[in-house]
Amino acid sequence: MKKQWLRYWLHHRDTLLLVLALIFLLGAVLRPSIPVKRNIHTYFLIADVTQSMNAKDMALNNHTVSRLDYTKRMMHDIVAQLPCHTRISIGIFAGDAVAALYTPMQVCQHFSAIHETIEHLNWRMAWTGNSQLRESLVITAKLLRQMPEATKAVYFTDGDEAPLLHAFNTRNLKDFQGGEGWFFVGIGSDQGVGIPKLTEDNQMIGYWSNESFAVQPNIAQVTASKSSGRDDSVAVSEYDRFISKRASGYLQKLSEEIGAQYLDGDDPHTVLKTIQSRESPRHEIVAYSIDWLLATLAGLCILGTGISRDSIRHLRHRFKLYRNDVRTRFFARSESVAHDNHFS
Repeated sequence: MKKQWLRYWLHHRDTLLLVLALIFLLGAVLRPSIPVKRNIHTYFLIADVTQSMNAKDMALNNHTVSRLDYTKRMMHDIVAQLPCHTRISIGIFAGDAVAALYTPMQVCQHFSAIHETIEHLNWRMAWTGNSQLRESLVITAKLLRQMPEATKAVYFTDGDEAPLLHAFNTRNLKDFQGGEGWFFVGIGSDQGVGIPKLTEDNQMIGYWSNESFAVQPNIAQVTASKSSGRDDSVAVSEYDRFISKRASGYLQKLSEEIGAQYLDGDDPHTVLKTIQSRESPRHEIVAYSIDWLLATLAGLCILGTGISRDSIRHLRHRFKLYRNDVRTRFFARSESVAHDNHFS
C-alpha cells in the first residue's frame, strides 16, 4: 500500500505540491490563529531628576554626558526592545517622593508618547533640591498599589542621598513591604566628579560644595517639607567641591533590605535581560497568528516543484547506501563484542 502511494506521489508530485500550495495560501488569507498563553510584564521606570544626575561621568558614543542623559538613552533602548504587549509607566524621583506621569500603557500602541516623555525628562522637573531615596520607597510602594495591574519598579539613580544620612534621618525599613520584584539601576562612575550648579536657564555657575550636603546634628528627621540645614553655596575651589560617585554599595544594601535587586547601569542589554527574567505575576490568552507559517509552507511546496525526479532518486539512493552502511557497521561491531566476550 505504501509503495502504491509513493508511486502515485512521484508520478503526480508537481500537481499535488501546487494543490497543497494553493490550500496553504488560501488558509493564510483567512489569517487563522491559535490561543497562546503569554506573560504580561508591567514596569514603572523611575528616573532620578535630582541635581546630582547632572554630573558628567558617563559616556555615549565616545562623548562624556551627564548621568541623566545616559539614563534617558538607556530608557529609550530598553523601551525599544520590549515586546509590544509590555506596559510601561514613566515616573520621576526628587526629594522624598516619586510621581507617576501616567498609568501603564502598551509599548507599541503608545510608543511615540513614551519616547517623548523620556526625551523631555529634565532636572528642572524636580520640586525640591533634596534627594532622599530611602524615604521615597514608601511613596513608590503606595503608588504601585494604586496601579491597575501588578507593576515592577525600576529606579535609575546614582544613589546619592542629600543631605547625607546619619542615625537620625535614616528610615527603618525593617517592616517595609512591596520591594520584591523591584530593581535599582546604578548610574554614574566609581571615580566620582563634582556636581555642576545650574541656573534656571541651564547656565553653569559653579559646583556644589561639601557644605551643601551637610546636615545640622540637632535635626532629628529630615523631610522635603522642612528645613534640611543644607547650604546652597557654590564651591569656591576645586578641593571644596562635593564629589559625587555611584553609590553601588549603598544601593546594594538598600536592595537587600527590601528584597529588590541591584544592577550596575553600564550595560543596557544586561539590565533589560535581567528585568525580563523575573516571572510575571500576570498572564493572558492571546490569539497567535499562524498565517506566516501557512505562507511559508506554500512557498516550500512551490520550491519543491523545481526539484527534479532525478535529484529525488539520487537522494533516495544515497540514503539507502548510508542506511546499509550503518547496519553493516552495527552488526560488525556486535559480532566483535560477542567474539571478545567468548574468549574472555
